[in-house]
Amino acid sequence: MADVYKLEDQNVDVLRFLYVSQSSAKGRAEALENIQTALDSWLDGYGSPPNSGGAGILNGLDRRAFIQELVPDLLRLSLTCPLDEVRNKCKDILTEVKERGPGVKVPRALKCGPSRFIPASEIDPADTTNEDKQMVFIESFLQNNRLENLHQVMGYHPRYLEAFVKTQNYLLRDDGPLPFPYRHYIALMAAARHQCVYLVRLHAQEFLLQGGDAQWLRGLEYAPQKLRNLCEVNNILAHRPWLLNKNHIEKLTRGNDTWSLSEMMQALIIIAHFHSLCSFIMGCGLAPEIDQGGCTTRNASSSGDDESEDYSSDSSVGGEMNANQVLEEDSLESLMQRMKELTESTHEEEPTQEELLKRFELVENQSSEISVPTKEKTSKKEEVLRFVTNSDFTYNDFAKRAPGLDIPTFRIQDYSWEDHAFSLANRLYSDIGNLLDDRFNIAFNLTYYTMGDIRSVDTSAFRQAIWYYIHCMYGIRHDDYDYAQVNQLLERNLKTYIKTVCCFPERITKKDYEGVMKGFKHSEKVHVNMMITEARMQAELLYALRAVNHYMT
Repeated sequence: MADVYKLEDQNVDVLRFLYVSQSSAKGRAEALENIQTALDSWLDGYGSPPNSGGAGILNGLDRRAFIQELVPDLLRLSLTCPLDEVRNKCKDILTEVKERGPGVKVPRALKCGPSRFIPASEIDPADTTNEDKQMVFIESFLQNNRLENLHQVMGYHPRYLEAFVKTQNYLLRDDGPLPFPYRHYIALMAAARHQCVYLVRLHAQEFLLQGGDAQWLRGLEYAPQKLRNLCEVNNILAHRPWLLNKNHIEKLTRGNDTWSLSEMMQALIIIAHFHSLCSFIMGCGLAPEIDQGGCTTRNASSSGDDESEDYSSDSSVGGEMNANQVLEEDSLESLMQRMKELTESTHEEEPTQEELLKRFELVENQSSEISVPTKEKTSKKEEVLRFVTNSDFTYNDFAKRAPGLDIPTFRIQDYSWEDHAFSLANRLYSDIGNLLDDRFNIAFNLTYYTMGDIRSVDTSAFRQAIWYYIHCMYGIRHDDYDYAQVNQLLERNLKTYIKTVCCFPERITKKDYEGVMKGFKHSEKVHVNMMITEARMQAELLYALRAVNHYMT
């Protein structure tokens, strides 16, 4: 089991002490030398008086306690830094701490690697020899002093990873209307809706590093009213975005603690970004970062309990997915046959608009009949619940929306990303539309013309079926798409997986992941999760930006 990790135990001085992500090799070398000099002082106790080296950094802490807090970060850097000189130097420093640091316990990383679902041997390591991936890994590290497990798993698809990193850095680190601590606190609030411990811990740390008030991490009641006012919009976008309307936008822009339109645009995009990112993280079974619950000082055990306390449940949790019950229609061969039949049927007479509408409504109603796992894979943790309001508010099928509400199907021909939302996003938050557009297009169009071990495959119909099925679950209809293709290409087990990852990601287990897309490679399953992530984000943004547009007009 991992050692217990608590948000409130983080020491900002420790986090900043190991900052080695300078862009120049000379700067990194100087930073590493300073770290070595300070640790030598603390370990050996030279100076006058003894043990005074680095006293300003210690800030009153016992030197052994300070070193103890450093070692999980040193371990992370020694294993996952993509820069050889940093990784090797941190390994040397850890060895010295073991030998010269009496009473300091040096942890070991848990065995699972970046993902609990994907064997570590099948994920590119930090020192990958693939030049494209290595360049993006280094860029990711230089931005925030870590190569996240998230980015290593996304590394299967370096084009997408590059676009993702560029967008996230722009949202969180570049110029924009929101203060930097606000951005990370909003990320916390969004991630907490799906109990995503991984993101809550990561951005609690980033919040502190950006100068955020540690008291805010005690819970929403300690945060400014302006941030608390976002709770209703956060809840709606996470679970039932079709309920968002111009009145919600008006409430935020008028009265006390108001939001400007540019601030709100950045906040809405951060919220949608991190909601959808929960789907990717949990759909791919990401393990905690080494320094955030992914290491332990306990001895290795053969009993199979070398798991994070937060990510240890791999048992099946009910619903319709069953890894041990693989139907013939679930096989790759069956999917290839259905794709072939679809291609051969393209010469048939095109369906009328009335028929297309009926096919959409059929898929929409069938989706509402698909049950997802009813038991969450982990208990709700206090460190997450402190950032949550109305925790019982969850996804409810669009087809089952309350009959008294006048909420028609969202027709993409009336308000689309390309023709409407893209330009509004750019107008209120410069260049963000371009960055998001790149992400959407890469995720939607990316192909290597393979499925499993089969080559020269046109996967476009399969990719479209996934994307439009997700939009359908959120009440969005593409008038010119034949939704019969969804039923032809997506078997029920895969639909259940998509619905769970998209709407209830906190309930996904390893058995669920293994029980779908039989014959697919891990890189292809990751690609499917990428499409789920981006299609969900686009759906949330369509509703959010339409509401902003209605408010403005």
